[in-house]
Amino acid sequence: MTDQTRIPKYKRILLKLSGESLAGASGFGIDPNEAAHIANLVKRVHALGVDVAIVIGAGNLWRGAIGENRGMDRATADYMGMLATVINALALMDALERVDVITRVQSAIEMPTVAEPYIRRRAIRHLEKGRVVIFGGGTGNPFFSTDTAAALRATEIGAEVVIKATKVDGVYDSDPKTNPEAVKFDQLSYMETVNRRLSVMDTTAVTLCMENDIPILVLNLWEPEALIRAILGEPVGTLVSSD
Repeated sequence: MTDQTRIPKYKRILLKLSGESLAGASGFGIDPNEAAHIANLVKRVHALGVDVAIVIGAGNLWRGAIGENRGMDRATADYMGMLATVINALALMDALERVDVITRVQSAIEMPTVAEPYIRRRAIRHLEKGRVVIFGGGTGNPFFSTDTAAALRATEIGAEVVIKATKVDGVYDSDPKTNPEAVKFDQLSYMETVNRRLSVMDTTAVTLCMENDIPILVLNLWEPEALIRAILGEPVGTLVSSD
């Protein structure tokens, strides 16, 4: 059975990518092969008739905590990170358009020569026209993470789910890389996630999703078929919801 003969569970999604998803083995910079891999995954989801919006981090280029730990002003460090997300957004846009997926980048920090300003109604219109929209520049404000930006944009565009794409196949009670006895959760409530301080998204992002009843699905983007299976409603990763 091909993808196109199956009915997706979600009509509109917000895909949250880490900046490291674009990096190669070094964990730094932008690897065109990784960008192409993600573009092809997004293309398959888009071909199902799903509206796809994306928020991407910038950990492959800059981490505000590094500058802050060396005495840099926190707001300055965060603005640098927001600018770096736009670089990643442009790289991903290029990869998507190379596989014939029409894409628009909108930035919360205005830079009209390289990206559209973030305008909610325009973003929704792009999605309705079948375009992928990548939101860069975080929320446009320091002290907020790209997780929070993802939750905010998902709320604004009416996304049915936030898919947190990681290199781990779900949420565990401890780090599975260092603890072979770590237990994976198939489902969690928002409050359980916050109270246990689990590494899903930051507290502000989880709370925003909870208040607007937007489920968060955590999965391994590099596990074959995981993203497609999730879109088709199969049990994948860890689902954080009100149920």
